Amino acid sequence: QVQLVESGGGLTQAGESLRLSCTASGRTFSGYAMGWFRQAPGKEREFVASIRWSGGSTYYADSVKGRFSISRDIRKNMVALQMNSLKPEDTAVYYCASQSVGANEYNNWGQGTQVTVSS
Repeated sequence: QVQLVESGGGLTQAGESLRLSCTASGRTFSGYAMGWFRQAPGKEREFVASIRWSGGSTYYADSVKGRFSISRDIRKNMVALQMNSLKPEDTAVYYCASQSVGANEYNNWGQGTQVTVSS
């Protein structure tokens, strides 16, 4: 099974930017989509953004539209999340996930990376 490894989290201030990366290792990713989710303390995990592996269509949660951008690099087996104009409410553990072809939900998850935005 493809392993997903996130990187790029950290501590930053409101208004700044961070870039998260997720690399699929083990074998070439050939699934349906990859996405980013996040979970803040005391809250349920929520969808942030996703990208179709074939075609590159993107989807965003309303809370991040216009600030976050998801992209993929097929040759590097990687998906990235560029986060601009960060807000304290963006603080969460961010998870990379993949959805296999034929699956109706994300079925493979990374270990998560912490993003903390101070005011």
